[in-house]
Formats: sequence, structure tokens, C-alpha cells
Amino acid sequence: MKALIPGEIIERKIFLLHGQKVMLSPHLARLYGVGAKVLMQAVKRNIERFPHDFMFQLTLKETQSLRSQIVTLNNGALKRGKHSKYFPYAFTEQGVAMLSSVLRSKKAVQVNIVIMRAFVKLRQMLSSHKELAHKLESLETRIEKHEADIRDIFEAIHQLTATPETPKRKIGFHSD
Repeated sequence: MKALIPGEIIERKIFLLHGQKVMLSPHLARLYGVGAKVLMQAVKRNIERFPHDFMFQLTLKETQSLRSQIVTLNNGALKRGKHSKYFPYAFTEQGVAMLSSVLRSKKAVQVNIVIMRAFVKLRQMLSSHKELAHKLESLETRIEKHEADIRDIFEAIHQLTATPETPKRKIGFHSD
């Protein structure tokens, strides 16, 4: 199954909406090899398995925003004319996991495994990015402190090596 659906393709289908990583119903339907309508009929027959934190429907504004931001959506699963009657659903990681219980085909199970691995990989990448950002911030703080110390050292060296200016004596006779 990995050969049929590489993890990279699935990772590109995971979006951040409402502060959660989600996959859209048209993309999931295509991955599972079923129509979007068939997918949503299966979900609606088992709606008690999909609370709001597992699945939610996109608004017109969110759908338009995704279409304008992501070129692949313009040519892909979300394009159904200018005035679509139905907006896509977004499934969180838990919602995608629950899909395997309502779609019982072998392909659905295999696709779900690849999708779950993609979610895990993204979580690990985000975690490592946070650690890296923290280390970078720590390094920047130390470098700034060292730069200030080095500037102070150079200033002290300049003061020590600079020849003091002695006032020039005036030529001629001076009376006190």
C-alpha cells in the first residue's frame, strides 16, 4: 500500500484548521477509492462515532480560503462549480481513525494505516522543530552576550593602545 500511496502525498493533504491537523472529506474519499458521497453516507449512518472534535464541516469562507491558498484544491477534489451546495468536511486524526470502523474494506484499513503513520510523522517533525527552535533561541542569546563582551574587550584595548593627546604648547613668551 505504501507504494500506491506514499506518505508524502498524504502529508500534503493534511491541513491546519481550527488549530487542528485535519484531512478533508474529498481527499479522504479519493484515497479510500470511494466517492465523497459514499464516504459521507457511511459517516452519517454512524454519526454517533463522529463528535465535533472528530469531524466538522467547513464554512464557505474556509472553503474559499483553501481554494485560493492551495492550487491543488482548485484542480482537485474541492472543485465542483462556483456555487457548491455542500461544503467539505474536515476530519481530525481521531476522526480519520474512526473512519476505519465505518469503511470496512481492506483498502480502507491499509490506507488508514498509512494516514496514521503520516500524522505521527508530522507530530514528530513538529516536536523536533520546537526543540530546534528552542536550541537556536538559546544559542542566539549566548552569541549576543558574547558579542557584547567582545565589544567591551575591543573598547578597552583601544583605550589602552590609544596615545593620549597632550595639549600643544604655544610658541612664544608666556606670562603666568
